[in-house]
Formats: sequence, structure tokens, C-alpha cells
Amino acid sequence: MAEKKTTTKKAAAPKAAEKKATVKKAAAPKAALVVNSENAGFKAGDVYQALAAAEKALTVKEIAKAAKISEEETLLGLGWLFKEGKLATADEKITLA
Repeated sequence: MAEKKTTTKKAAAPKAAEKKATVKKAAAPKAALVVNSENAGFKAGDVYQALAAAEKALTVKEIAKAAKISEEETLLGLGWLFKEGKLATADEKITLA
């Protein structure tokens, strides 16, 4: 069998030693949306107040931004208000009926 040559590596360059280790930040866990009658009612109130303050038709994104809640929470509140007949739609926008 042929002998393998062994080589020695030179010491790492000073620049490599100076590099800082990068730390990956873990994404913060998303808060779970609790679906119950109390929470749905509160979100419906938030949505209603946002639409009343705007006094015009808004998209779901605009309602969520105005009410300072997530789009999922906005949809939960919208469902409640649609069931009660308090909303109307026109051209993908929602307004108070």
C-alpha cells in the first residue's frame, strides 16, 4: 500500500480569529388566536369602532390597521358583525350597514 503524505496546516490567519460569530435569532412564536364567544365579541367591537371612525368603506387590511389587531382577528370580528347584519360590502370593501 502506498503511504499517505501528511500535511500540517498553518495557524489560522488573524482575520479569521477576529470574526464574530453570528447568532441566529429565533422567530418569536406567534400568539395563538383564541376563538371563543367573548374574544369574538371584543374583536367585533374593535372592527365596528374602526369602521365607525373611518366613516367609509375599508378593506380587511385597512380595518386591521385602524383597529390595531391582526387580520385573523379582524376576520373573526367581521364574521360576528356580518351574522348580525351590521355590515355591507361593495367592491371588496366593507362598511357599516
